[in-house]
Amino acid sequence: MNLEPETNKIMEAVAKLNNEPTSPRKMRLLVDLVRGMKVEHALAVLEHNPKHSAVPLRKLILSAISNWKAKNEGADENALIVKTIMVDNGRVIKRMRPAPQGRGYRVRKRSNHVTVIVDAAAEKAPKAVKTAKADNAGKPNAAK
Repeated sequence: MNLEPETNKIMEAVAKLNNEPTSPRKMRLLVDLVRGMKVEHALAVLEHNPKHSAVPLRKLILSAISNWKAKNEGADENALIVKTIMVDNGRVIKRMRPAPQGRGYRVRKRSNHVTVIVDAAAEKAPKAVKTAKADNAGKPNAAK
């Protein structure tokens, strides 16, 4: 029984962005674009995206890549993917806006927290091809 830790195991890296002053709904639109992509492709998508939230999200992915390089020195970074990326609600700053007849409307300035986990892509095993005979074998009343 070997109790020594593996020295060449590639580890994932995390980067977090807290209290980004953009609504979580707007940030999730961009996050859904890059989830599961290779990091080079995700950076290219964010670089050419006109949305305001693309800039801090791109910087966050670059930070996650840098964290991954620090953890896995000498490993190849070309196979990195955005393994997990999530957006959570941050604090909500409440302000008042003047309204008719002396009233005031409440303005909620939302913020969000973004967490990115990058990791080396796992090698995919080829999928087994299903046959029609195998699909209909366990079903009663199969069309013949």
